[in-house]
Amino acid sequence: MIIHHPGLLDEVRARFAHVEACPFDGPRIFFENAGGALRLKSVIETSATYAGYPDNQGRDNPASKALMATIDRGRADMRTFLNAPGGEVFVGESGTEVLFRLIRTAALGAKPSGIMLGSTLEHPASRSAMARWAAVTGRPHVLAVHDDATGSVSLEEYLRHITPDVRVATIIQTSPVTGMAVDVPAIAAAIRAAAPEAFIIIDGIQHASHGQIDCAAYGADGYAVSPYKVFSRHGYGVGWASDRLTACAKEQIAGGPERAWELGTRDAGAYATFSDVATYLDWLGSRFTDATDPRARIEAAGAAIHAHEARLMEAMLNGTGNLRGLAAMPGVTVIGGTGTEGREGVVSLTLAGMAAVDLVGFLADRGIRVHIRKDDHYCGNILKPLGIPACIRVSICHYNSDGEVASFLAAMEEAVAAAG
Repeated sequence: MIIHHPGLLDEVRARFAHVEACPFDGPRIFFENAGGALRLKSVIETSATYAGYPDNQGRDNPASKALMATIDRGRADMRTFLNAPGGEVFVGESGTEVLFRLIRTAALGAKPSGIMLGSTLEHPASRSAMARWAAVTGRPHVLAVHDDATGSVSLEEYLRHITPDVRVATIIQTSPVTGMAVDVPAIAAAIRAAAPEAFIIIDGIQHASHGQIDCAAYGADGYAVSPYKVFSRHGYGVGWASDRLTACAKEQIAGGPERAWELGTRDAGAYATFSDVATYLDWLGSRFTDATDPRARIEAAGAAIHAHEARLMEAMLNGTGNLRGLAAMPGVTVIGGTGTEGREGVVSLTLAGMAAVDLVGFLADRGIRVHIRKDDHYCGNILKPLGIPACIRVSICHYNSDGEVASFLAAMEEAVAAAG
């Protein structure tokens, strides 16, 4: 656990920008990580450096060759981060765009007829893409139903809908609203057993900053990451596609490389900033293992991150020191229940007697940054069945501290008193 290594949390926090203060409104605790993690300082520096280079890729000059080397290194680092030795890694417009592209290619490349299978837990990025391409290809879009009480969707619920007719399936690894993880390996294995030729696409956008990713172990065909949620920056998404999905027809420049997923010239700085993420995780992992292999270090970092965040989630829900947790506060309702098992960095809640928008402002006045989630096109799939018009989302990352959680709980005690 990061907290058990004296001084390490301070070292971690020193590598990120704006940890303790917003450049616009001053000191604050940042609990809005699910909306975009803090940026590594190295990412900011790298972005500025690469934005200044005038040269383009594919030219016969030293600058161009250096850019190509950056792209090659970035792709290698993406493979290491994802544990994806086969297939293709690529950069797209955003994580959402990457999901749309993977799902579109799978829907058009799969055998005719059959069904497209997803779940009601999914973010609208994958669910919208599935609905569109199910309609275009004339297939039913079948949805496994998530459990309101647990905030997740189970293998058993997926099994109710898995048949040999599955052509494309989507699985969200972690809900950005409930924070609850899904058993991706078990669900993917069940789909593959019943429908060996199905294309399986995983939305890893919320999961990516909270622990390990292992594409080689999932048996899937596509994976999407939004780098701005994993310590990098806005402006690009990262995708992985299996060899069999890559072999499908897709949008390409005529006569270009058959395995290419990217359209047009991509920003070499995007690749460089993803290398910054991999370098940071390699450094963090080196504090927990003597291994020199980069993947082993990234796995060690993921385990440490997961353990540290689990400790913070335990404190937030069940209390720390003389502060009671959210689970014991009168009037507080936690979306998806108060369990910590399977929870990855997110608690969404309501407070009786205080509207969500007012609670966000109440906490902001006490120096705590959280975010409102509404029954809209982004979160209605979770909130509408519960009859909740809005909630607040409190989201942590591994650079957050016990003290920050304690400050949040103290502020919530004030909110409970004010609402009562």
